Amino acid sequence: MSVLMSRFPVYTLDHQQLLPAGAEISAETLDAIVSSRSDISFDSLSLLRHGSVKEDILSFLRTPPCDIIFSDPQEVGELLNLMDTVHLASPFLQSLDHFKHHDFYTYRHILMVFAFSTLLAKDLLPDHKEWIRHAATGPTHDFGKVCVPLETLKKTTPLTRTERSIIEHHTTAGYVLLCYYLGDPLHPAAMVARDHHERRDGSGYPRGLTFIDLLVEIVCVSDVYDALISPRPYRVASYDNRTALEEITSQAEKNKLNWDVVKALVAHNRREKPPFDQCDVSREKRGKPPKGNVHGIIAEDKEKK
Repeated sequence: MSVLMSRFPVYTLDHQQLLPAGAEISAETLDAIVSSRSDISFDSLSLLRHGSVKEDILSFLRTPPCDIIFSDPQEVGELLNLMDTVHLASPFLQSLDHFKHHDFYTYRHILMVFAFSTLLAKDLLPDHKEWIRHAATGPTHDFGKVCVPLETLKKTTPLTRTERSIIEHHTTAGYVLLCYYLGDPLHPAAMVARDHHERRDGSGYPRGLTFIDLLVEIVCVSDVYDALISPRPYRVASYDNRTALEEITSQAEKNKLNWDVVKALVAHNRREKPPFDQCDVSREKRGKPPKGNVHGIIAEDKEKK
């Protein structure tokens, strides 16, 4: 497992630098970052009561294929009640406002990953209510993207290697920022921000882990699924739902994603909503990825003059 490094600076939404580029993120470093805000406090407010968040989530849930996944009114009501218990410090809510006004793709993605994660946690975590209420992992998993330039997040052409590295840095930046704002390097939300791009076969980043916490794996699957079915700057069209599920199934077959989490997601895509441990997942692949997808294509960095 590699040492966690901050390849690029980590700074808050108000441009306060917490770490310089090239810093090693050790226990001592994090303790110093947490101590630096000992005299600062933040208001904590309900996520669902902030701005138009609740109305926006309901609108997103009515969009295919989410309308099938969230077709049970009682389940949606229970989901919203649980999400309503989540309170976030004001900087997190400010970041949502930032993305809503400047990068709606990321704003929608943050809220939908929270919705999917909450739904799947209910199936897979016995104490899911406490995890969701106290961990608030879904709406903070991509918080580190406040350190990524908007022009890079919204780029429609292939990324350069440097731009790709900057985007991948959002996991490390999110971890540092959450340690700072939550005051706890061991907080589950900080762990999720750091590890939600790790993969079970060790092919993920930032550390190449092969053992991943189940809560993190729930966010991993939710993150990949929503990225596939949603509009993204780097492709003309979204994946259709069948192809998205086949792609996620393929990743589970390669031991990149957790099979139980994938089965729970597939079960919620079935109208009869079978229990996840009784859900038979087809291994047949008939879908076709959308054309014009430049995700994963790397452009050459321009030579510095």
